[in-house]
Amino acid sequence: MRLIECVPNFSEGSDMQILDAIAAVIRSVNNVVLLDVDPGADTNRTVFTIVGDPDYVVEAAFMAIKKASELIDMTKHHGEHPRMGATDVCPFIPISDITMEECAEYARKLGARVGSELSIPVYLYENAASKEEWRNLATVRSGEYEALAEKAKDPAWKPDFGPHAFNAKSGATAISAREFLIAYNINLNTRDKKKAHELALTIRESGKPARDAAGKLVKDANGNKVITPGLFPNCKAVGWYIDGYNRAQISINLTNYKITPPHIVLDKVRELATEMGIQVTGSELVGLTPKAALLEAGKYYLSKMNESTGIPEQMILETAVQSMGLAELAPFELDKKIIEYAIAKTDTLVKLRVDEFCDLLSTDAPAPGGGSVAALCAAMSGALSAMVSNLTIDKKGYEAVQSDVRTFAPIGQNIKERAIHCIDKDTDAFYAMMDAMRLPKKTEEEIALRNAQMEQTTQNAIMIPFETLELSLEAAELAAKVGKVGNTNALSDAGVAALTALAAAKAAYYNILINIKSVNTQSFIDDVTQRSAILIAKIESIAQAVEAEITARLIG
Repeated sequence: MRLIECVPNFSEGSDMQILDAIAAVIRSVNNVVLLDVDPGADTNRTVFTIVGDPDYVVEAAFMAIKKASELIDMTKHHGEHPRMGATDVCPFIPISDITMEECAEYARKLGARVGSELSIPVYLYENAASKEEWRNLATVRSGEYEALAEKAKDPAWKPDFGPHAFNAKSGATAISAREFLIAYNINLNTRDKKKAHELALTIRESGKPARDAAGKLVKDANGNKVITPGLFPNCKAVGWYIDGYNRAQISINLTNYKITPPHIVLDKVRELATEMGIQVTGSELVGLTPKAALLEAGKYYLSKMNESTGIPEQMILETAVQSMGLAELAPFELDKKIIEYAIAKTDTLVKLRVDEFCDLLSTDAPAPGGGSVAALCAAMSGALSAMVSNLTIDKKGYEAVQSDVRTFAPIGQNIKERAIHCIDKDTDAFYAMMDAMRLPKKTEEEIALRNAQMEQTTQNAIMIPFETLELSLEAAELAAKVGKVGNTNALSDAGVAALTALAAAKAAYYNILINIKSVNTQSFIDDVTQRSAILIAKIESIAQAVEAEITARLIG
């Protein structure tokens, strides 16, 4: 599914009538979800998070910008956060099945419409920037709202879209395509804004002016200030005082968390703050964050504690929340703060209890069926291998295999998570095939469309169990490795991991065979049939070897 995220920032943080009106126009657009509205009274700024089909997200963004231009008057605006417009920034972020360049094109599409229909000057930045010097948002927003009147007289500041004129009420808007930006605040046990800002200057990429031992500014031969580079790339930071929290914070934007992750910044700030006699009391995520960022944080802290990282996803995330103090200022709800959880469907098979799943499976409902059961078996195989590995970690007598089992446990969890995803994917693929069968077939055009849809959905309904079949091989191979080095008290569990991997493989193969008869593309049939046969042979061989070895050890 093609998904895009849009995170418009509006220059209003306390008037709920205005924020509710903006939210209402977003919710009026089909195929989008308003995931989060995060107002800040002290900063007088609110971050909205919208996710959905790209074209519909662009429409929702335009409607929101239009409503903000009607209700927010920048001539009366005051707030801690840098800003230059009623809609200050509006970035597009790729989520799934969409490229950065496509996001940039959507940014240009929105910018053209905002400029022409609303007469708001629009500047493109980051990956949508029309010139290199405008890639940096700080450059585009230099001087903030108060500088716009003079910029309107300067040819160098002609906007990408809209009039080159000062729009006193709405200001200007910056629109972009960018990587996921994590807005992250670190809380300090001081009310001193200067101390917070000093820490911010040390960590941010742009750095700070160098000073000599006497505290004087260092200048080069030309009389220019010498800048000491900051510690972290892709890090923007300022220090401020938040009256509502009665404390100072370091406010941070991480523009590429894959290069500079929040937990690494936090640990460094903890170290620097201690040297200044300050304590970090916790931290705060503004808006939503990708699951990967917190998973990496959780694994980082688990590794520091010398604990297994091969534990369930939720436990890793809770470790991150606790270690980073993310719940200090407000409850941290995973299903509201992590983007993948926030957009996840709630009426899925994997949300059912075991007895509910089995009850539904036992009825005459067309789904779930064998394909979902195959995926469930693969998930259980991975889970068992992870369990045996975790039962071996730090156990006396298994010192020589610690490196192995600490590697195997996360692999088992990964197999489990991917297989669980296939449970609902298999059912969704079946229903898509049924929808294609129901398409009208009265005219030649309708018949051609129906046939094309039938072919496409049938092939997809085959590729989901084929994915399970591939996972089953990974699960069987892992079970074999775990069975050789794992805790002997859990030897039977390693054997069951191999057997459930084999059951998953054969169940998936049956689902491939029953559907492949309906495919008309011979090259597809030949390719899938050949690859499936090879996979089944490998899995059977591995499972038989594991069964023979473990049976012999258990008996003997």
